[in-house]
Amino acid sequence: MTAGDATVVQLSGGWRLQKSIASANKLEQALATSQIRSVRFDGQALSSWDSSILIFLTKVTALCRQQNIATDRAGLPEGIRRLLELAEVAPEQKVAKETTDRPAFLTRVGSTASEAYMSLSDMLHFLGEVTLAFVQLLKTHARFQKTEFSLIIQECGPQALPIVTLISFLVGVIMAFVGAIQLQQFGAQIYVADLVGIVVVREMGAMMTGIIMAGRTGAAFAAKLGTMKVTQEIDALTTLGLSPLEFLVLPRMIALCMMMPLLCLYSDLMGVLGGAAVGLWMLDLSWTTYYHQTVNAITLTALFGGVFKSVIYGVLIALAGCLRGMQCGASASAVGEAATSAVVTSIVFIVMACGVLAVVFHVIGI
Repeated sequence: MTAGDATVVQLSGGWRLQKSIASANKLEQALATSQIRSVRFDGQALSSWDSSILIFLTKVTALCRQQNIATDRAGLPEGIRRLLELAEVAPEQKVAKETTDRPAFLTRVGSTASEAYMSLSDMLHFLGEVTLAFVQLLKTHARFQKTEFSLIIQECGPQALPIVTLISFLVGVIMAFVGAIQLQQFGAQIYVADLVGIVVVREMGAMMTGIIMAGRTGAAFAAKLGTMKVTQEIDALTTLGLSPLEFLVLPRMIALCMMMPLLCLYSDLMGVLGGAAVGLWMLDLSWTTYYHQTVNAITLTALFGGVFKSVIYGVLIALAGCLRGMQCGASASAVGEAATSAVVTSIVFIVMACGVLAVVFHVIGI
């Protein structure tokens, strides 16, 4: 209804989302073609309403604002007026447009170098804090729960036996099978026992155990610490005067370093048994022959070298998992990213350490 330069918008009946929402096109045309200076709303005849009327009123208010037309909401029910005020106080956020422009090459190189530098700095800082935590442990001042330490040992040790058994046995089978095919051409199939024994004890036992624990335990460390950071449990420990490094990181590192040598020895045994299965089934070797050939090939130096490598791998896995967990962001997706990053970092560290230790052992004659 229009009277002079003022228009009254009468709202009546029931306004429900189940019905079609009234269109503001007619009112828009009226506002564009006439000299209207104000719009007043009359809602005395409303019987029921929901958010559909808010959608209509928001559109009308936006049209009036675009054409500098005043609006009077005094005739609306109080509930509608309050909801409209809340909608105006918290306007709809505009979604930022994703840019398709790719940064310049030098910009990408600089960003990558800066990120690598910051990552290295954070890693060295974390390593220094862990070292200080170990010093506190040696002084018997480190504080962590003994019961949780026992649970972590169980998670890192006995609960990992099934997957270590399966992978190590199959790796031994594969190495023995591939070696047998080649050595049979020269009638030297007896040396399959030497091949499997030396490779498993010196390198593959420790490496396979490290990779398994990186994907299993390292990711678990990162996910658990990351979740604790998201739920602000780590901040709570700091508030209580407890060091998160001593309370959370230290027991995990000690537990994994204790269990890795045992798991490595068990992995060596499973790998040799996998090779023996191929030797007995495919090469018709007796168990006694295969046993004596393996014992003669393996030396204590090689055995202890593999165990030493497993300890180094355990330290690297624990450091990578705990570091990524402590660096986790404050969202649920960041926990998954931290776990993935922990696995990748652990495996990269293991491969690098394997190469370095191989060179060092060769230089010192091991």
